[in-house]
Amino acid sequence: MKSIIRLLLIILFIFFSVNTTAQNRPQAKKIRPFLENVRFGGAIGLNFGNNFFSGTLAPVALYEINPYVLTGVGLNFSYSSFSDNDLLVYGGSLVSIVRPVEEIQFSMEFEQLRVNRSFDGGTFEENYWYPALFLGLGYTSGSVTFGVRYDVLYNERRSLYANAFMPFVRVLL
Repeated sequence: MKSIIRLLLIILFIFFSVNTTAQNRPQAKKIRPFLENVRFGGAIGLNFGNNFFSGTLAPVALYEINPYVLTGVGLNFSYSSFSDNDLLVYGGSLVSIVRPVEEIQFSMEFEQLRVNRSFDGGTFEENYWYPALFLGLGYTSGSVTFGVRYDVLYNERRSLYANAFMPFVRVLL
């Protein structure tokens, strides 16, 4: 956990150093206010069926450094209940996106999730932190990106996901 906090502090330090330097330089064009460069998005999910319920809320805020690079943070909260089993997942992520051309997007996302599992009505419980490092490739049309990402830290026994490859849809406003 300390390494994640250190990494976040380093990223924030670099970001504010670059931002401060840019504001001190005389430039012909006006520098946009911070919030005009922030893009918001995320995911909302709700699934239910016979003895099954699942809900997810995962907002993300990305700062557009320039037309080609975005970086930011995301949060994740998920709850699932099926038969006598419960799953509660929460955590955060650091996201970076590179767009070499408007339609193509490369992404890297480090996700750290707390997993709380309860099986057989609470007879067996499992609680642990699960890290994931996703490398992704997507096609962007307007504010929507469709793509696939790969978890390079995938662990079949502890992962929340069925396999290391996952499709994604990202919406940024």
